[in-house]
Amino acid sequence: MKKKVLIVDDEVHLARILQFTLEHAGYITDTAFDGREALEKASTFAPDIVLLDLSLPVMDGYEVCKALKAGDKTNNISVVILSARDIKKEGVEKPLDADVIMEKPFNTENLLKELAKLPASV
Repeated sequence: MKKKVLIVDDEVHLARILQFTLEHAGYITDTAFDGREALEKASTFAPDIVLLDLSLPVMDGYEVCKALKAGDKTNNISVVILSARDIKKEGVEKPLDADVIMEKPFNTENLLKELAKLPASV
């Protein structure tokens, strides 16, 4: 069974590139461009993985990650943070319960390897 990935990034061009890349690698994808839309789609699309940027309008990635991990229907979704922000520095102030943290710019091959390691949602 193919894993489903929700791509959450306010940079539409990057989201579309990620969508194309992941679909070419065999994933089923959907996109969201702000934090609120991400939470809505996480409930309806039921992804196995959320690929999440931290700098988002409406609700930032920290809040989205926290809400996903706290939700009864979403707490089993793997969260992969993909951000240009200095995560190590910010992580001290705002801890993340993400499964994987990667910084932009990222290596596509490494991203695909990390996604392959993550389990499908139960």
